[in-house]
Amino acid sequence: MPRTLTRDAASPRRRPVLAASLLGLALAALAGGTASAQSAWPDKPVRLVTNFPAGGPLDVLGRQLAIPLQAELGQPFVIDNRPGAGGNIGADAVAKSAPDGYTVLLTIDTTLTINPHVYRKMPFAPKDLKPLMILSSSGLTLAVNPSVPASGLREFADMGKKQELTFSSAGNGSPGHIASALFASGTGARITHVPYKGNAPAVTALIAGEVQAGILATPGLLPQIQAGKARPLAVTGSQRSPLLPQTPTVAELGLKDLGFDVLYLTMVPAATPDAVVKKLQGALQHALAQPEVKQRLGTLDMVPLGETGQAAADRLEANRQRYGKIVESIGLKLD
Repeated sequence: MPRTLTRDAASPRRRPVLAASLLGLALAALAGGTASAQSAWPDKPVRLVTNFPAGGPLDVLGRQLAIPLQAELGQPFVIDNRPGAGGNIGADAVAKSAPDGYTVLLTIDTTLTINPHVYRKMPFAPKDLKPLMILSSSGLTLAVNPSVPASGLREFADMGKKQELTFSSAGNGSPGHIASALFASGTGARITHVPYKGNAPAVTALIAGEVQAGILATPGLLPQIQAGKARPLAVTGSQRSPLLPQTPTVAELGLKDLGFDVLYLTMVPAATPDAVVKKLQGALQHALAQPEVKQRLGTLDMVPLGETGQAAADRLEANRQRYGKIVESIGLKLD
């Protein structure tokens, strides 16, 4: 009597179908797990990397923001100071971190807009990071030693057409260095740039008379201005400084091409999921709206902005192009 053969589930004809079904289930589970992980973010502390020294404006800003961010998102925001190489060390650490929203860079725009033109070899590419938000901006103050006879910015610029002027800055490639080069190119004044290792020694050099002028961070200059040891001529920001409301902007003095805003921003690795990015942006917007944060920004000479998306990317790109021309004109290169 002939036998009836029954083909089981593992037979060759059904194996491709079974494999495809299992693969589909696996992919669905993976997608569901990924979506669940993103919706649950954050479920552990977030590291907020600042790429300039502890105690500086970035560090103070980060510690102030960490309070409302933790309150809203339910996880600690831990400050991790990674200074060095003009901000490149900290930025590189974030660019190479996992794109999961648990490592966020708090930086100034010069890391992305000046450093690529200045450093012969960058450890990361600007495209490795994407902006979350431009939090705030801050101008610099152009101040002179009281022995300088010029009473105003234009008179000081005219002095520079007759004699070499000396400017201090916080270092080669620093915002003050680039701003002083903008001053020279925009007014025709001849200057000698004298770099120091940080804003504090640059201020000390100014009040000691080692240099005639400096374009420096306003909070560090303010005590010396109040003591009459330095005289402000103008601020470079698009708005007057909250700390020096009586000092005009360069634009108000008819020299808008000398404008220079330092932008404070947060960034994440470029592959960070959009859902996490939006959650972070929302929390940052709420943090900036807090009265205590606004008050702290004022003491740091910062104006809140809250720019995100294409507007933030376009602003960074415009600065990158503008500063690149200045860097090229002065032939600045660093290893």
